[in-house]
Amino acid sequence: MSITSDNSNGAIVLVTGIGGFLAGHIALQLLKQGYRVRGSLRSIGTSAATVGQLGAHTDGHLQNLSLVQADLDSDGGWAAAVEGCDYVIHTASPFPPGFAEKENALIQTARDGALRVLREAHRARVKRVVLTSSIAATNHGDGQAPFTEENWTDPKSPRATPYYKSKTLAERAAWGFAHEVGLDLAVINPSMILGPLLGPNFGTSVGLIHHLMTGRFNGIPRFGFSVVDVRDTADAHIRAMTNPAAGGQRFIISGRFFWLKHLVAVLAHSFPDHASRLPSGVVSDEIVRVMAQNPTPMHEPLFMSSIATSVSVQQKPTASSGGAHVQKSNASAPAPKASSTWDWCRPRMENQQRDGQ
Repeated sequence: MSITSDNSNGAIVLVTGIGGFLAGHIALQLLKQGYRVRGSLRSIGTSAATVGQLGAHTDGHLQNLSLVQADLDSDGGWAAAVEGCDYVIHTASPFPPGFAEKENALIQTARDGALRVLREAHRARVKRVVLTSSIAATNHGDGQAPFTEENWTDPKSPRATPYYKSKTLAERAAWGFAHEVGLDLAVINPSMILGPLLGPNFGTSVGLIHHLMTGRFNGIPRFGFSVVDVRDTADAHIRAMTNPAAGGQRFIISGRFFWLKHLVAVLAHSFPDHASRLPSGVVSDEIVRVMAQNPTPMHEPLFMSSIATSVSVQQKPTASSGGAHVQKSNASAPAPKASSTWDWCRPRMENQQRDGQ
């Protein structure tokens, strides 16, 4: 099947892990563009909450939404989920709130789950699969910043956390399968994803903001990472799905680089009522190195998110190496000023979830 740059008319897109932060935004944009969206959930029992969450942010598009049950750890449900679809956007991946105690299980779920989706996509003859990976799969090998799509994380590196390994090995397996059977695959490698929440629940990346604003950090590490807006990341997935030249390529999606102290300053300016709970002191590099080597659930967002973990070297933003670009980088965008831009930072009840980014 050939891909054209405008395929929205009646096309069906499977979005896996639709209850997740990123997947929800992808589904919203697809629905607004006229696509029919089929979302997978680990449990169909959560369908009412998912419909309610998406329905609160869209007007008159939910008639094009359907939900199915399929779990990354099981073969059941995936054939039915993919049947009749034109495209698949696979965002679902395990992203535990704490440091993974069962590393092999984490890797197996990510890798085998991706292969389950890709096998059924191949059998169903979909036009293209877009896989959500991460800069966790690019930034922790023998390369140096600025990283490009040519870089790969070394799973045997001491810097490779269980999450980094899971994203790297899952993406490697996906490319291996795609090349073996001739499946049209594109991969998005985003940096740390932040942006507007669609509901009260959030995962590990946004959890960092929650930790900062609720007084769970007593000091500020000399630590930095690149941030990308969830809406830009969703848009990149859709462009990679429909851009004819995007097949067979990886795309690093990354925006402005923040030192943590600068992010704290933005939060203090935007939310003065919470400023007293934000960290103010400086944490030494030596302490941060110990934290990185022995992370705890409280500090895990710093080391589990798709971000750079080097604290002794000033690591600059990732940069795309070229090719078929599917979106413009927001790296040169001005610093956020108005609190409306940062409404996603408002403290909410923490509820870590595995389904999606």
